[in-house]
Amino acid sequence: MRGSLGNYLGLVVALVLMVALFGSLSEYFFSVSTFITIANDIPAIAVTAVGMTFVLIIAGIDLSVGSVMALASATAGLVMLQWHWGLFPAVLVAMLTGLVAGMANGLISVGWRLPSFIVTLGMLEVARGSAYIATNSRTQYIGSAIDWLSAPLFGGVSPAFIIAVLIVIAAQIVLTRTVFGRYMIGIGTNEEAMRLAGVDPRPVKIAVFAIVGTLAGLAGMFQASRLEAADPNAGIGAELVVIASVVIGGTSLMGGRGSVIATFFGVLIISVLEAGLAQVGASEPTKRIITGCVIIAAVVLDMVRERRNRRSA
Repeated sequence: MRGSLGNYLGLVVALVLMVALFGSLSEYFFSVSTFITIANDIPAIAVTAVGMTFVLIIAGIDLSVGSVMALASATAGLVMLQWHWGLFPAVLVAMLTGLVAGMANGLISVGWRLPSFIVTLGMLEVARGSAYIATNSRTQYIGSAIDWLSAPLFGGVSPAFIIAVLIVIAAQIVLTRTVFGRYMIGIGTNEEAMRLAGVDPRPVKIAVFAIVGTLAGLAGMFQASRLEAADPNAGIGAELVVIASVVIGGTSLMGGRGSVIATFFGVLIISVLEAGLAQVGASEPTKRIITGCVIIAAVVLDMVRERRNRRSA
């Protein structure tokens, strides 16, 4: 418990210091409009990071989420433009697309005992290629029929942001207050011990990959809503940002430890960093170097923390 509180406190302090730094470097950063922009930029990464937290907790990984986002938005755009379906049926189609991709990842990696790294790397290419086929390799402009998800509501925040926050809260409850959550942590900590205790890890692991796929499908709709279009190139590199956010939030790459709320703080830290660097005029190469260093520092911190836990155990 103390470790969790310390992790939350560290994340909050890091976020506050980052905001203070960029606020001092740019006269425009510390403003309501900047924070609203950041809030409306993060829903796609936030909901996908929720699923990635679950995957890393069971000691897996999913590299296909960025491509699944693109495929989900492509299929949703297809049914809206060619079949003239409404927004909410299209959202269901996008989430179903993500669910199918996630189930395929889970069934193959679990059923054949293959590393999820390799399986999801393959799905990354399959989903991206399918997105190109579905859109004829061109951006499909949907228009205002899809912009409701990103349209400002009270306070300027979008429905997508509110949905993302609700998903984060629900996922944290699942992780900390349900049997499914305890099974995930147990599998990530010691899968063989779970088997000996009479728990079959396979359905749980498949369900986790299905969850991250479904959330990536929803994230694809969030992206399409902001663009008002289905872009087959959307989500390229998103898996790296998602994994970085989860690791910065303190979820162990070795499995068995993680927090969805802490992951959300990780998403905020990455988003504030990117927005702050843009406002102070950092070049794209410089932004990539700094963001990469932050990710490496987070991974090193995770490994140090893991070694300390082993020694104390």
